[in-house]
Amino acid sequence: MTAATSTPVAWPLDRPLALSVSVMLEAWSDDSAPGIGPMGNPLKAGVLDLQGRSWADYGPKVGTWRILDALAAADVKAVFYVSGILAERYPDLMKAIVTAGHDIAAHAWAQNIVPAYQTEAEERADLLRCISTIEATSGRRPAGWISPRCTPSAVTSALLAEQGFAWHSDIFDTDVPYKLETPRGSVVGVPFTMEVNDMPLYIRYGNEPRAFTQILERLLANWPDAPKRPCCLDITVHAHVFGRPYGIIELIESLRLARRYEALARLTTHAELAALCA
Repeated sequence: MTAATSTPVAWPLDRPLALSVSVMLEAWSDDSAPGIGPMGNPLKAGVLDLQGRSWADYGPKVGTWRILDALAAADVKAVFYVSGILAERYPDLMKAIVTAGHDIAAHAWAQNIVPAYQTEAEERADLLRCISTIEATSGRRPAGWISPRCTPSAVTSALLAEQGFAWHSDIFDTDVPYKLETPRGSVVGVPFTMEVNDMPLYIRYGNEPRAFTQILERLLANWPDAPKRPCCLDITVHAHVFGRPYGIIELIESLRLARRYEALARLTTHAELAALCA
């Protein structure tokens, strides 16, 4: 697999910072639960964490609807990265996301199924059922992908190219999108950043919710002093984490910040960034 990492020709150099809004809409298979959650003390091995499952189920039941309202009020579009099993369970939610004008990308079949642990045949089978389920429930074939834990296998890029995906975001080695050439075709790698992401900031490292907005504001306020190189920055929320009242406040404020700094940075999505490399 080879990669070309030069700045896309269509990149607007007058506003080199690209702010992408992404929503992670995740679910786990019936025999599994999130490995990390608000309680902090994991149960012993082999015990199903029903508290963790209930916490995660908030995302499709309540959190996503609140996030959709916040995005509509701010007139901002996002990419929703959706587990295939969640699309199967909540088809009306998939239709609502598309009706609101957002893109739906694939986030594997379930969050406990990591491609790096699968055989190629297993990974392809899960990829195909993820594609077919999202297409059947949303009316659109997903063009983008991100793996659980953002951890692909050695053949994920090739499998995605084989199935005609436009981009995937298991990419951390560059500041701008680039085209990945695989033995089965090309796919655009769109970098994914963690600086403004509710899961590591709030759940993993225990920061107050406002750290989300404070970090974004510090980045944007000081951006004029940084070297003027093209760069991507993600504003990422998980529906079961910042879809709650304490989190939606920070998402709303972060979108206000993005609007305030539009002269320096442009609001976009992974789908639009990938199109720059088409």
